[in-house]
Amino acid sequence: MPRLFLFAIGGTGSRVLKSLTMLLAAGAKSRDPFEIVPIIIDPHKSNEDLKRTVRLMENYQSIVEKVGIENGFFTTKLTTLNNLRHADDTLSSSFTLGLQQVANKKFSEYIAYNQLEEENKALANVLFSGSSIDKHGATSSLLDIQMDIGFVGNPNIGSVVLNQFKDSEEFKTFASLYQQDDRIFIISSIFGGTGAAGFPTILKNIRDAVHLPDIQSRGILQNARIGALTVLPYFNIKQEKKSPINKADFIGKTKAALYYYMDNVNDSVNAMYYLSDDYNGQPYQNDPGDRGQKNDAHFIEMAAATAIIDFMDIPDDQLKCHGGRPDRPVSKEFGVRKKDATIRFDNFEDETEMAYSMPLSQFMLFNKFLDEEFSNAISVQTWSVDLPKIDERFKEGTFFRSNIQEFNAMFAEWLKEMERNERSFAPFHTNALLPSVIHGKSGKSSLFSKLDMAHFNHVLSRTLKGQTYASSEQKFIHLFYNGTRDLLISKFGYGK
Repeated sequence: MPRLFLFAIGGTGSRVLKSLTMLLAAGAKSRDPFEIVPIIIDPHKSNEDLKRTVRLMENYQSIVEKVGIENGFFTTKLTTLNNLRHADDTLSSSFTLGLQQVANKKFSEYIAYNQLEEENKALANVLFSGSSIDKHGATSSLLDIQMDIGFVGNPNIGSVVLNQFKDSEEFKTFASLYQQDDRIFIISSIFGGTGAAGFPTILKNIRDAVHLPDIQSRGILQNARIGALTVLPYFNIKQEKKSPINKADFIGKTKAALYYYMDNVNDSVNAMYYLSDDYNGQPYQNDPGDRGQKNDAHFIEMAAATAIIDFMDIPDDQLKCHGGRPDRPVSKEFGVRKKDATIRFDNFEDETEMAYSMPLSQFMLFNKFLDEEFSNAISVQTWSVDLPKIDERFKEGTFFRSNIQEFNAMFAEWLKEMERNERSFAPFHTNALLPSVIHGKSGKSSLFSKLDMAHFNHVLSRTLKGQTYASSEQKFIHLFYNGTRDLLISKFGYGK
């Protein structure tokens, strides 16, 4: 099975990766199977969005380890570089790349400013002549920025620090594992510091690997199939005098970066995806990093995740390269039919709606059943008592309590965050009764087939007929995937 090495840079990278994990859990997938290897690159290890994403993917992994990838939900395998290498001595077993020498260090210490000769100090003063505001509100030189909260909107600093990527153990491992049929995708924002610096730096390191010693796959990497997602400004932030992050800088930084990309980046990428949103919604907290950076999920991040699946679906013959240059580079954007303040499935173009409305609706119904009916149904309903049993022992086990319940709680939180954000994504009536839970889809009831939790149980028991399962965990995932699909087709008119 080919692999997609997925580099997620900065806070936006983690948030897009979270949305991708939700889509994959719901059963969205590429036409041909890929194993996805996420690699998060962010010096800000205390970033709450990063930690939530890592925890989510670890749960996803645990579920797949129990049930496999042939059961509808969770059908794409996520793995780490360390797992691919089957070693645990030098690489982290997590999804994050370990940036060296940034913890508790100022940028001046990282470049050994005090040890430089006077001419080089003068050059450094020119290159990093700007000023920033620290977490206490004091103005300071860019040389005094604390790097372990990110690069606070300064890509010139980020490019210096992130250039260590090519010397990291993770890069060497990735390069040694990369094969002809694999692909690479890079996620970044363009209006901050870490993402704006990281994308061109990492892209250059990969394409230029041909010049690096001890990299056996360097020739393959030079002509690797590479896709990239660049997220332009898509949210508003509160203005604070004591913060180095200024929303007025977003557009200027974006324009400057786009000019640079046009001359130095775009012709090195097979498929370039652009996303932005000019909707001036409720502003986020102005958090440069020291307060954790925990932002509500945004529709743009979910739309961004669909770009990754789209890239995996591009045929191989459209992604050829020679001498590190793609034969037919393309640029893509995500479009909606109407730019309403609230986005629902019917705002999507037909192909997008067909690909994502069914799996997300299935997982929503799965979530709703577990919240409202599961405890009443186990050890009573046919689908529960038939072997292998889904009973109280199953409910109290690690798989259900620590993996499924926690993952589903994060899925529900993700939906609610997107719903209350601006621009809002609200395809579901999250607090509605079963017949009207999906916006724009009225559940169909009749005298003989009432649409409620009793009917949901009936569908699950009907789905069970003629099936055999190796474990209760496998039965659980397969049963709810097929049961929710049956319900959406027969009662909500999906596929018609």
